[in-house]
Amino acid sequence: MSPSAMDSNPELKKLSSDLKRRMDNAVADFQAGMASTRTGRANAHMLDQVKVDYYGTQTPISQLAQISVPEAQLIVISPYDPSVVKEVEKALQASDLGLNPQSDGKLIRVPIPPMTEERRRDVVKHLNRVLEEHRTAIRNVRRDGNDALKKLAKEKKISEDDEKRCLEEVQKMTDEEIRRMEEMSRRKEAEVMQV
Repeated sequence: MSPSAMDSNPELKKLSSDLKRRMDNAVADFQAGMASTRTGRANAHMLDQVKVDYYGTQTPISQLAQISVPEAQLIVISPYDPSVVKEVEKALQASDLGLNPQSDGKLIRVPIPPMTEERRRDVVKHLNRVLEEHRTAIRNVRRDGNDALKKLAKEKKISEDDEKRCLEEVQKMTDEEIRRMEEMSRRKEAEVMQV
């Protein structure tokens, strides 16, 4: 890889690392969203977005219980505090995951029904919506970077040539991060559509 045009100046180097960090955060958030997206198989991360009302505080299930996947179509949740079993059940039923939890008072078994073709299409639409939101987040980071570069050039802290090279570099960074997210989305879409 060629040396970065932004490494020559301490202000540019700081800007570059800030942009990279913000873009990486957007990709990591997208990745977490992908992991929690329901496919036809059981996955403990499916429950990452489900929050339980625990003494007036919305708390993720993973903080209240041990979650395991003993077989491909079953998630088992064993709450640390047995008094929250009913709350966890309510939260699962209220979620948009289409799950029907079964409880014996101590454990909650969540059978994962096979997904219908219609549900698969809905999940793919959701994936595409989430992907577009995160593309926009990356583009907003690029815009902030470009604005900062233009400001530095206007204040004569960098030359016009440096500005041009840095703008190209920020665009390359943007394209690379979006490409990474699109690849993750394609893999997840294939997994969701697999019967």
